[in-house]
Amino acid sequence: MRVKINLRCTECKSKNYISSKNKSTHPDKVRVLKYCPKERKVTMHEEV
Repeated sequence: MRVKINLRCTECKSKNYISSKNKSTHPDKVRVLKYCPKERKVTMHEEV
């Protein structure tokens, strides 16, 4: 069962990306390094 998730920048708190994950195999929140256009650098993004 895949669900859509929003990824939010931990520094500027803006929602920049939409992704999906399998909730049964990955129940924890997703944390990935992504480019933030507002900050203009790579920052940590986490699932909202």
